[in-house]
Amino acid sequence: MSTTNHQVRLAARPTGLPKPSDWNIVEEPLPAPGEGEFVVAISHLSLDPAMRGWMNAGASYIDPVEVGDVMRAAGVGQVIASEHPGFPVDSYVYGTFGIQEWALSDGRGVLRIDPSLAPIATYLGTLGMTGMTAYFGLLDTGAMKEGDTVVVSGAAGAVGSVVGQIAKIKGAGRVVGIAGGAEKCRWLVEELGFDAAIDYKAEDVRIALRTAAPDRIDVYFDNVGGEILDAALTRLARGARIVICGAVSQYNATDGVQGPANYLSLLVSRASMTGMVVFDFAPKFREAAGEIAGWMQDGSLISREDIVEGGVAAFNETLLKLFAGENIGKLVLKV
Repeated sequence: MSTTNHQVRLAARPTGLPKPSDWNIVEEPLPAPGEGEFVVAISHLSLDPAMRGWMNAGASYIDPVEVGDVMRAAGVGQVIASEHPGFPVDSYVYGTFGIQEWALSDGRGVLRIDPSLAPIATYLGTLGMTGMTAYFGLLDTGAMKEGDTVVVSGAAGAVGSVVGQIAKIKGAGRVVGIAGGAEKCRWLVEELGFDAAIDYKAEDVRIALRTAAPDRIDVYFDNVGGEILDAALTRLARGARIVICGAVSQYNATDGVQGPANYLSLLVSRASMTGMVVFDFAPKFREAAGEIAGWMQDGSLISREDIVEGGVAAFNETLLKLFAGENIGKLVLKV
């Protein structure tokens, strides 16, 4: 077993897309647990668009990563040394361990997981914060009802792909995904059961929505912002709900964020636009995870992880896949 821990620390606040010089890869001695602590050998790390916001200074829903700190990330792994009775050696765990190979923890915010129920990386996606975001964003913030027309942007990504499937399970009348590329659109319709998919790289989204959502949009789940959000605003049904989950098209903008030009559609349609942060629903995570696990077990919900090998040294180039739209499903870095 290695006695060295490689970590990725923030070296500078990025301008635009993160670049290799924004990071320092450092070596630290392998940590040893004190009383009430344990050490985790991290096997997989979650890569998420929200990471780009965490690199910026300023107020947000979570404190920024400070320059010099280990980059924040959720991870899963196995306990290899422990002085904590709740986390014995060989148990598998999920927690916000950061971009590193080994993590020392006192157990706060850490959950034990069962790799016999699902592949361990699935706990970073559909059985983790990805699944929780999709579930509560659609059903609580979006208040989806049976028969609704649901449109999801970033639909082939980690959250969007789960949103669309939950919408079908819960009786949506029509589910439309917006994604980039023919392969992603085929996957949404042929494998995940979406009713239609719009390829924003090949189609005018505003025009395509007229055909794909002929009865207009009751719930729009937005992961991308920008021009696609503006297009969706032109197709709202009366009383529509827009869920603002993310805005990946804007995270690396260097000339200002593009806000919604068609926001007066909210007035005309008596619609609402609400921001959604998954941590607000933490007391109900266990209940939601049980329901999601049941859907996975009976085959009504498919989980897909896009696992990239390369270890922590491949963090920056792997993260950029999110902003280039190269991943399908949940992007995971194998340590």
